[in-house]
Amino acid sequence: MSLAVLYSRALSGIQAPLVTVETHIANGLPSFTIVGLPDTEVKESKDRVRSALQNAQFKIPPQRITVNLAPADLPKESGRFDLPIALGILAATGQIPSDKLDQYEWAGELALTGELRPIHGALAMTYNASQSGRSFVLPQQNAAEAALVKNATIYAAQSLLQICAHLSGQKPLPVYQNTAGDNTSLHGTCYPDLDEVKGQAHAKRALEIAAAGGHSLLMIGPPGTGKSMLATRFPGILPPMTEAEALESAAIQSLAFGSFDISNWKNRPFRAPHHTASGVALVGGGSHPRPGEISLAMHGILFLDELAEFDRKVLEVLREPLESGKITISRAARQAEFPARFQLITAMNPCPCGYLGHPSGKCHCTPDQIARYRGRISGPLLDRIDMQIEVPAVPQQELMKQQAASEKSSTVRQRVENAHQLQLDRQGKTNSRLSVKEIDRFCALDNASENLLKQAISRLNLSARAYHRILKVARTIADLAGIEKINNQHIAEAIQYRKLDRK
Repeated sequence: MSLAVLYSRALSGIQAPLVTVETHIANGLPSFTIVGLPDTEVKESKDRVRSALQNAQFKIPPQRITVNLAPADLPKESGRFDLPIALGILAATGQIPSDKLDQYEWAGELALTGELRPIHGALAMTYNASQSGRSFVLPQQNAAEAALVKNATIYAAQSLLQICAHLSGQKPLPVYQNTAGDNTSLHGTCYPDLDEVKGQAHAKRALEIAAAGGHSLLMIGPPGTGKSMLATRFPGILPPMTEAEALESAAIQSLAFGSFDISNWKNRPFRAPHHTASGVALVGGGSHPRPGEISLAMHGILFLDELAEFDRKVLEVLREPLESGKITISRAARQAEFPARFQLITAMNPCPCGYLGHPSGKCHCTPDQIARYRGRISGPLLDRIDMQIEVPAVPQQELMKQQAASEKSSTVRQRVENAHQLQLDRQGKTNSRLSVKEIDRFCALDNASENLLKQAISRLNLSARAYHRILKVARTIADLAGIEKINNQHIAEAIQYRKLDRK
């Protein structure tokens, strides 16, 4: 046989499109050509493959070798195509059987010794391979991560020789089994407890509502009032991740970091970039587009501390993904789309010195200075943040007295889970993701509630977006109380969480 066809996967955002690796051996002067829009790493495969085959005691035919990576218009990068290229040469020259090659998909970088080295994006490729009905063969180091895809058939190998022995029937590889992903009891264990925060009952209540409905939150207060403490304890009160959410989150982290830490399975990510971060760091980018912080926070939390210290242009990149839940990165040569369904938690000082409204009276900022400071955050972005609350300084006597019994994160999380499940049963999504038509359906008001909201719109000059966000928050408050109909108490509380609208 002078032609062999194998299957592998490329990476385009979080997707892993199928790549057909066609290897043809023809008469002519000895040469080794790879076509199909390969980048430098793929072009260098021929040198790695040649050395790996020689060191594994296989023969390199002194003929014209042509490898085509189809489709030709899809960019190919990284060394993951080394393994299918090497197997294609062996199959085309009859050194290994070729009758079962189409049952598998292959990915792995070859060392010059023929050993297999780990690859990036194994989780995304395994998921797509399982959808095609083919088994996936990959390096041993990637196997535990790939096994998180429940319906996938995975074979893990350490070298090219092991794979050749498997294909020839001499020593078949066992199907890889891994139960690390079955442990779902890890939820919340790595987060500090909410009962460690003294006082701040209003802020804790806001966190509970935000967790139950998936709402974004802005905390405004002087330094040392517990804003960061509250934010770091927020993941511990969120409902557990579903299998699909955990898989999507893990796939993005695998793309960004090269692999996924199994110990983090079903733990919601918590990303807290520094305020010097650039727009590309937040949304992602590069010549080969990589996910940014908003995608790494997928199904988790993006915490922006010192919000007003971020560059205004950087913050503006959040506006679209907050609404759409995805981000599209366009470059001259290619385009990639990454999911960005994150929960935004932010914190900022009330003024440049930070002590506006503090009992110490330290603040001497002028109204113009305060206005300029708050003006660093645009109105359209503030409008997209569902809840805006004040986190005042804790009174000295409350701070110094012995910690009284306070609700633990586990207690709050139970109420959050109940409300979250109520939303899923009713509408199949969290309240924060309701469309305008769904708001009209699930957030209907009685006359008293409607009149109260009309007065708030008139007095506070609320935008249409703020109006819809108040209704969503009120719906979540009613769900936490286990009440089917929104009443004026729920509307009144929801309005209280729009501090910057109330001035």
